[in-house]
Amino acid sequence: MSSKKSSRVLGRGLDAILQSPETDITAHDISGEFVVGAIAEIDIDKIETNPFQPRTDFDEMQLRELAESIKSQGIIQPLTVRKLGYDKYQLIAGERRFRASKLAGLKKVPCYIRLANDEQMLEMALIENIHRQDLNALEVAISYQRLIDELKLTQEQLSKKVGKNRSTITNFLRLLKLPAEIQIALRDDLISMGHARALLGIKDNPEFQVKLLRKVIERGISVRALEKLVQSYNDRDKRGGGKSGGSGLEPKYIEAAKNLSSKYGTRVALRKSNKGKGSIVISFNNVDELDRLLNLLK
Repeated sequence: MSSKKSSRVLGRGLDAILQSPETDITAHDISGEFVVGAIAEIDIDKIETNPFQPRTDFDEMQLRELAESIKSQGIIQPLTVRKLGYDKYQLIAGERRFRASKLAGLKKVPCYIRLANDEQMLEMALIENIHRQDLNALEVAISYQRLIDELKLTQEQLSKKVGKNRSTITNFLRLLKLPAEIQIALRDDLISMGHARALLGIKDNPEFQVKLLRKVIERGISVRALEKLVQSYNDRDKRGGGKSGGSGLEPKYIEAAKNLSSKYGTRVALRKSNKGKGSIVISFNNVDELDRLLNLLK
């Protein structure tokens, strides 16, 4: 853009800049310097939501409470939008404030105006939400994974971008390896991240992970108690594996033991000596579980 044209645009004031086709980001010669960092009151109907918004659930009661606050106090922190074209904007960050403003009946909202491509949109939306702690543990994990996948980042690069330790990011990403039922329970706050991390301690037995999940929800088991259950399971697994590992169990018997573990929701160890003799050991943690297993075996 020539200096003459730049002066002409700057001389018209902010309102003229925002309404000018010359500031359309689709124009090949737009630098974005005229609107970056500007704050303006924008018609709420001219703002579309961010398609890259990682949050999917918004608490209706909290939105209504925020709407009441906005009615009495106004919007303290402006939204962040990008200019799409002539009199058209897209939300980058602040969707809770945006939704609450609509509930409050606002016609205009204060906005920081930025220019951003789709990659920058995704990055800003995800990082803004992560730092505001607006996401639950599963949504944070999904946000981290999207940043890695869509921006082609390593975990080390991501840790620098979001200012989090790499181990923290790794712990969140591991949540995405859990069975769907556990992820849903985490999303719906039926369990904590501590519970989910404890369940990750069970290897190669998603059925048993889900079984423990249901027990946690039904009985209100604490994270510490769940960790002990997982440790007990793993200790039995090691003992069973040590005794059967040298016995030359055929793959079909190993698979059979896994199937029985899934069927009964507990550790089942199949042991066999070199002479063909052996035993099937079904483990239980308490009398209630013993009674349950006995009923299943009738």
